[in-house]
Formats: sequence, structure tokens, C-alpha cells
Amino acid sequence: MTVPKQPDIETDRQLRLLVGLIVVGAAVVTVDAVRVLSTSAVPRSAYDVATLIMLTLMVAVAHLVKVRIRIRSTNHLINWTETAIVIGVAVAPTAWVVISTAIAIAIASLRLPAIKAAFNIGKNVLIAWGTGSVLTLLPWTWSGMESLHLVGLLAVTYLVAVILDEVLAIPVIALAAGTRIRRHFTNGLDLRLAGFGVRFLVAASTLVILQVDSRFLLAIPPLVLSLHLSYSNRIQARTEQQAWQRLARTTDALNVVDLDQVLTTAVTQAAELFSADEVEIELRDGGRMVRGGAGTITYDGPATDPTWVEGTVLTTPLEGHDQAVDVGMLRLRFRGPVRLSEREQYTLRTFASALCTAVRNAQAYAELSRVADEHAYAATHDALTGLANRRHLLDQGTEQLSTRHADGVTALVLIDLNHFKEVNDTLGHAAGDQVLVQVADRLSRAVQPTDLVARLGGDEFAVLLRSLPAPAVAAHRAEALLNTLHEPFDLDGMRVSVEASGGIAAAPATGGMVELLRRADVAMYQAKRAGQRISTYAPNRDTADITRLTLGGDLPRAVADQEFTVNFQPIVDLGTGAVTGAEALARWHHPTHGMIDPLRFLEAVERSGLLPAFAETILDQALVAASTWRDAGFVVPVAVNVSPRSLLDARFPGSVLSRLRAHDLPPHSLVLELTETLTLSQLDIVDRVLSRLRDEGVRLALDDFGTGYSSLSLLSRIPVHTLKIDRSFVTEMESSVEAAAVIRSTLDLGRSLDLTVIAEGVENEPHRRALWELGCTGGQGHLFARPMPAGALLAALRRGSGGHPGLLAAPLHDAGAIVRLPAGRRSAARGRNQPA
Repeated sequence: MTVPKQPDIETDRQLRLLVGLIVVGAAVVTVDAVRVLSTSAVPRSAYDVATLIMLTLMVAVAHLVKVRIRIRSTNHLINWTETAIVIGVAVAPTAWVVISTAIAIAIASLRLPAIKAAFNIGKNVLIAWGTGSVLTLLPWTWSGMESLHLVGLLAVTYLVAVILDEVLAIPVIALAAGTRIRRHFTNGLDLRLAGFGVRFLVAASTLVILQVDSRFLLAIPPLVLSLHLSYSNRIQARTEQQAWQRLARTTDALNVVDLDQVLTTAVTQAAELFSADEVEIELRDGGRMVRGGAGTITYDGPATDPTWVEGTVLTTPLEGHDQAVDVGMLRLRFRGPVRLSEREQYTLRTFASALCTAVRNAQAYAELSRVADEHAYAATHDALTGLANRRHLLDQGTEQLSTRHADGVTALVLIDLNHFKEVNDTLGHAAGDQVLVQVADRLSRAVQPTDLVARLGGDEFAVLLRSLPAPAVAAHRAEALLNTLHEPFDLDGMRVSVEASGGIAAAPATGGMVELLRRADVAMYQAKRAGQRISTYAPNRDTADITRLTLGGDLPRAVADQEFTVNFQPIVDLGTGAVTGAEALARWHHPTHGMIDPLRFLEAVERSGLLPAFAETILDQALVAASTWRDAGFVVPVAVNVSPRSLLDARFPGSVLSRLRAHDLPPHSLVLELTETLTLSQLDIVDRVLSRLRDEGVRLALDDFGTGYSSLSLLSRIPVHTLKIDRSFVTEMESSVEAAAVIRSTLDLGRSLDLTVIAEGVENEPHRRALWELGCTGGQGHLFARPMPAGALLAALRRGSGGHPGLLAAPLHDAGAIVRLPAGRRSAARGRNQPA
């Protein structure tokens, strides 16, 4: 081995000191050898002189034929010098070998820097002296020694030469490379041991041959050269195999979606892969730079900080194989001159391409996560005030009520601004918005850190009070909240007073957050009717609650007498006006109360234990309608809403599939619409139920998407085909930037996941056209039809629009017309005309 190129500046002094010690030791040995040569070991014949010359030539040739291995900017050279030295001390006096080695290494190192030449001479002189001294101590006799005895003694001598070579060379190499000595000893140890074994066999074979005839010494240099070539090829093959294995492991490690992890892995692995002193990655997007070496990151920040590593810089663009996308630059820095081999250049290009792909994937995932976070925030917060919205309040309240026994009393305060319409009518909506923002700010500063303030819409606010020690505390807290609104509001120099009314309700034993909100609303209107600031919910004055209890008692009779019926609202292709499906909506024809909306009885159905019978009744009516339409020539899939409780019943898929078979309908004729409250259910059971239904061909849709409960993790768990945008976003899309952003984000998400997207609440032609241009292909709402019985929908299908059966609206464009699509709409137009 030889000293590395260009030692690090910080270790230069230590390196020179270590090399100096070796050189001084070698100088002492050489002086002693010269003394011995001039006294007791003087060459006395032409044969002795020829032996000296051949020894010098043999050591020089053995030192010049080398295997080169690069680590960082350091070239490690493996040669046959110790083999030549061992052969020399076996056939000649130690003094001859020391002097021959010094002359041979000096001649072979003429083109090297002084420090490297001095180290090479000193190290090999010490090896020659050490092996010769050991052989002198052993019972070594060159003439007449048996071959087995010769090989044994030679093995001891060669072992000493190897140990001296490792002990003298590796500390210098480690110091120059800035790495641990132990690592250099263990790195490639198997290959080095194999090399030592081969070279020992060569030395032993050579000596056995020389015992026969010493003139064979002339054949040793060609023999060493041929063996060297074979050994070099083996090392080269081994090096390349390890390089490809490291490249495979590195590219596999880049297969993550976190950008920080991608860059950290790339920097640390590239330093190992290319033996670079420093690796630097600069990203074009954001101007970020990450820099480091093997196992550590030294800089991560703007691309303005200079590096302290000077030397060779190899720069490669981070681009794909098609060179169409360039995400940044990869720089490899070496402290000395380095030229990559053809294999290393190909490895570098492959690594840069893999890194480009990994960075693009991580950036895309980060963007998708950012859009999803914005989407989730917009869906759960009021755009004007930044407060939680109704959906977020319901979500947080439901979670709180599930742990209320452990955390104390939960209560809700509902606050409504009195005569707020006068502010809007007199001062304008901009002034009204300022009042709402200031009200939100005052309420937020008046509550406890654990409370939640929400704007429900218009001039109505709600405060969820958590962990109260007693229900009576809620009244005192509500009074304090209203007191914060007593002071006039400053509107551009004008002081405006706003009065408010409040309703208080404690968490009910049943009914959940929806019931709590209803009770607080009842209490607030009780306060308004009574002319009070605050009123606490009183059950004896809640006629709606009594009615609900009455309805609960009527449920068994309603199921038995088939008082539940189904109306259907068509789902229409926004572009063509064709009916692509119909949503089944349950109604209760109560003999006393008349037509009852499902919001008033569904919760009672779920609590009553009649849910399976109710669900089967609604499903049967929906499938009968789909079968009737099919017989009339209209293939219209029917969508049925499913309660989360039904999905917890392992028998539910079998019931659905048996009803499909009973009505002779294919599974894809049915769409099951799921609510986003599935996040609160036992998803393991739900997964099995939904997977079986989907595998059988039943289509799945996620209803009211974007209202605050959904998430990317929910979509990854529920194998849906369709997303339905909640009507609240469609209604506000023209006046609210946030609502339009939520719709665009949902459509982008649908395109990314290859899902159909349907908009609910399409009330007018501007809604229809705007949604279609954004890339939404399906919609339902009063623009096309209100919910109607199955027979009425069949009549509408037959009647059609413009003389075309099956259409409920005129197409947006005539057949054959050339339409210029917006950029976002083009990709959505391909393959999206499938039913929900």
C-alpha cells in the first residue's frame, strides 16, 4: 500500500510527524545495512553482484505493478513488494535486501511527491529489515532445506511482512482520509487476506524453484506480472459487484415520500457510493441546499452558504432519463484530483436520475398533503372569522361527549346577534363583516384554552364549554361571554353597539352533539321570545323533543305497515344532461304528522334496533325502482345511503347481495353512499364489509365530502369509486373563494385517485357550467329535478328534454361542436362519464 494523495490540511502536521518517524527508523536501518555491506557482507563475485541487481529489479517491478482502488480522493495501491522482499531475504543477506529495497523503491517513486516517496522507501525498508531479522532468528538454511520445512518458516516470515505492511501503512492512510483506523483494517479484509495467501504461495513456489536452480530468479518478474494481472481482474470484478450492490441499496433507500429523508439519504449514501469527501444537493424549487458527508449532514438551508471543501467538483444535473425535468444539481467534492471511471460515471447518472424521481415524488406528495391540509382547514373553519365552523363543532363535540364522564360536564352556549340585519342594511356588508370579526375576536379571548368557539353561519356563534365542574357553572360562563359583547364596536371611527341573546344546554344523556346543538338553539329562542339575554334549556318547554319521543314509539308500527317510502333525485351528466343515476331518499308518511324528513327519525331508527328491517325496506324499494327503469329501457344505477351502524354488521353484505339477486339486478346497478362519520367506527370490521361488497361489484360513494370529517387516511382505508361534494360548497362557490378552492381540490384529488366526482346542490345553470368547466362530470340538484317517486322519474325519463329520452337538461354544447376546454378540464374529460 502507498500513502494517499493530498492529505487534509488539518491533519498535515500529524501526518508529517508519523511519516517522519517511519523515515527516521528506515534511515537508521539503511545506515546499518551499508555498514554491514561494507564489512561482513561485501559481494565477492559476479554472481553476488548479479543477485543484488536482480533483487533490486525484482523489488522495483513488484512495486510498480499495482492494483488501484480509490476511496474519496485517495488512491489505495496494492502491490507485490512484500512478496519480492520475502523472496529476497530468503536467498540473500538482510543487508543486501535492505539496500536493494531502498534503491528499488526510490527508483520506482521518482515521479511521486517527496513525502510519498519518503514514506514508500521508509515503510518497505522497515519491512525488509523486519522480515530479514525474523528469518535470521529462525533455523533458516537456504541450501538443502526440505520443502515442507522451508514453507513453514517462510509462512512465519511472510506473516511478519504482512503485519508490518498493515501496521505501517493503515494508520497513515486513515489519518490522511480522516477515518478510523479500525475501519481501514476491516474494510475489504477478506479480499486482502486472499491476496496475501496468493502472494505467499507465489513466494513459496518461487523459492522451491530457486532451490532447484538459482538462475530461475530471472523468471520471477514475468511470473509476478502475470499473476498480478489475474489478481487485478479479480479485484476489479469484486469492486464493480460491490458498487452495483451499493447503488441498488441506495436507490431503494430513496423510495420514500418525505423530502427531508430523501435528501439526507441521498447525501450520506452518495458520499459512500462515490467515496466523496462532500456531497451537495441544490434544489431549484425553493433554493434549498443540503450538504454533508458519510453519515452526517453539515448544512441544510438557502443555497448561499459556501463550502469549506476545496478540490475537485463533479456536477451532475438532477434530471430524468428523458431529460425533460431538471429539479436541481448534485455536486460531488473531493479534496484532491479525481477522475471517475466509465463505470462510476454511469453509476453517477443512474443515481442522479433516481434522486430526481425521488425528489419529484416527495415534492408531489408534499404538495398533495399541503392541499389536503388546506382543504381540511377550509372545510372545518369559517373563512371570514377563522373560527371553527358547524361541522368542526359537531366533530369536536362528539369526541368530547364520548369522554364526558371522565372530564366533567360539557355544555354549549349558542349566541345570536340581535338586529344584526340593521347593521348590514345601514352600514353595508363590509361593516357587518368587521363586526363579525370583532365578535369572534372578543369571544376567542374570553374563553378558556380548552373551550371551542365556532361560527355557525350568519350572526350565530357557538361556544363549546368543556370540563365544567357543574352544570350551573355554564350559566356564569355564558354571562361572561355576553358581557364581552356589551362594549360598542369601533367601525372606522364609528362606535356601534350590538346586542346578543344566548342559549345554554348541558350535554344530554342521549342524542349526542346534534341533540346538544338543537337544545341550545331551543334555549336561545326561548330567551328571545322571553326578552332575556340568556336562557337555559328546559325540557318541559321543548315541544320538538316530545314529538321526537312520540315518533320513536311509532317506529315499530311504521316498519310493519310500510309507512316508509322512497323518493328519487336523479344524478345527471353535467355536459350532456343525461341521467346517470338516482339517489334514493327515505320519507315517512306518518298518519298523524304527515310527511316527515329523515333528519327527524333516522337517529331514532338507529337507536331502536329496527335498523336492519328499515334498511331492507328502503333497499328493496330502491331496487324495485331500478328494475322497473331497466325493464323500460333506462339503465339507471340507484344510490342508497347506508348508516355506519349497518357497516358494523358482518351480515350486511350478504343481505345486500341477496336482494340484488332477488330483483335480478347486476351488482353495479347499486351504489352505496357512505357518510364520513366512518372515522369514528370500528374500521377493521368496516373494511371487511366494504371490501366484500366492492369485490362483488357494488359501487361505493363517499357522501358530503369536504365537510370536515374526511381525510387522506380515510380514503386510503375505504375503497370508494365516487366522491360527492357537499351542497354547501356548491351553493357558496360563486361568492366564496374558499368554497371554490375546496371544490377544485376535491376534483384534483378525484383525478389523482381516479375517482368520479359528483356535486350536490346544483341549483342553476351558472353552477352547472362552472362545475363542468372545473372538471366535474356529474351533479344533482333542483336545476334538474327535485326528489320524486319512482314512477314520476320514469315518466320524466321517457319525456326527456328536447325530444331526447333519458335527458333532463339540454346539453351544454351541440353534438359535433368543437369545444375549447380549460386546462384543468381537459384531463378530467377523459374517461369520466361513468355512473356514480
